[in-house]
Amino acid sequence: MPVGTTNRIIAGGGCHHIAVQTRDWEASLRLYRDVLGMPVVAQFGSPERKVWLLDMGDGSHIELFQPKADTPAPGSPAPNDPVTHFALTATDTRAATEHVRAAGYEITVEPKDVDLGSLQVTISFFLGPNGESIEFFQVR
Repeated sequence: MPVGTTNRIIAGGGCHHIAVQTRDWEASLRLYRDVLGMPVVAQFGSPERKVWLLDMGDGSHIELFQPKADTPAPGSPAPNDPVTHFALTATDTRAATEHVRAAGYEITVEPKDVDLGSLQVTISFFLGPNGESIEFFQVR
């Protein structure tokens, strides 16, 4: 299905949010809110465990969960480890990559142009503060 079309099976389908179990709450807020510019649109949970919903810029969201006492340490296996990455849309992957690099995040795949058949894209990957793999995805 070409980019920009709507889901014809699930009405209103699309990405609402991606939930991230943080291992370091402050480092996660720094990346998502401060470095990537995602405003907080909702705060809920409990005093012992905050949950914040941040707008990624297109109406989809990142949902950050504050660590619990039994939350695995950074680098430890977590229940969602089979999830390999999530992608954030960018209009300039190269500039976005340099922005996160300058903020101190590890780039794991440098920006590159990729032919996906019906899509020509530029992608890159970096690691978030919880060990999560994040992709910048630009349709050219």
